Amino acid sequence: MSHALEIIPARPAPPTKVSRITVARVFGYAILTLWAVLGIALAWYLISSWDPEKIARYGWRYMDGLATTLMLTFGSITLGAVLSLPVAFARMAKNKLLNAISYAYVYVFRSTPMLLQIFLIYYGLGSFRAQIEAVGLWWFFREAWYCALFAMTLNTAAYQAEILRGAIESVPRGQTEGAKSLGLPRSITFWKIIMPQALIVALRPYGNEIIFMIKGSAVVAVVTVLDLMGQTRYAFSRTFDYQTYLWAAIFYLAIVEALRHTWGAIEARLTRHLKR
Repeated sequence: MSHALEIIPARPAPPTKVSRITVARVFGYAILTLWAVLGIALAWYLISSWDPEKIARYGWRYMDGLATTLMLTFGSITLGAVLSLPVAFARMAKNKLLNAISYAYVYVFRSTPMLLQIFLIYYGLGSFRAQIEAVGLWWFFREAWYCALFAMTLNTAAYQAEILRGAIESVPRGQTEGAKSLGLPRSITFWKIIMPQALIVALRPYGNEIIFMIKGSAVVAVVTVLDLMGQTRYAFSRTFDYQTYLWAAIFYLAIVEALRHTWGAIEARLTRHLKR
């Protein structure tokens, strides 16, 4: 049995690394300082320009516009999620006709601006008023709010279909083969094994899509929908005060930040079993 004959002498601690000033670090500190100065200047401008009379006159308009923005965004996201399911399944189908139709739909709505789509639905379909009245749908397409919701739904459904399709196809094929070896039905395999894994992969892209729709919803103001941006344009046309747009930017920033942190908490909760 071996044993130590002498104790190994203590060694000195490794030298601490001296932080050196580099060009990149100086540039980074300069950028941070510039952003801090701009933030302080913006806060000072808002405080010094605070006008209780304008807040009392137009504050309720901002709240009404904010409610409209949220209803349009989450309404279109919900309807788009429902519509994206058959579109995603058609994109993965072996039937060439279904695949071609779904591909054309996704290609068109992802390749054209949402503003153009709203124009085509609101102004373009008005040219077919007689035909639309004949099928009893003019009550829907004559309202700018419904047309904006319809256009946003079609737009986000195309993006959500691709998000869902990519997430489903990212699940390893061995999951399906393992389920088959256990004799599980295809429906159980899809909804209990494939879909939960796919939704975890799609969590972050879905969050990005919601944020995109919140910011993209500002374009509905051009078709007379008084959302947050529409009410801001109204307030500016009456006051010609640049502060009206700053408050709109603050509202949008607050919504996006609240959603980002909420979605991050949801993602952390649902993926807690994946962390090591």
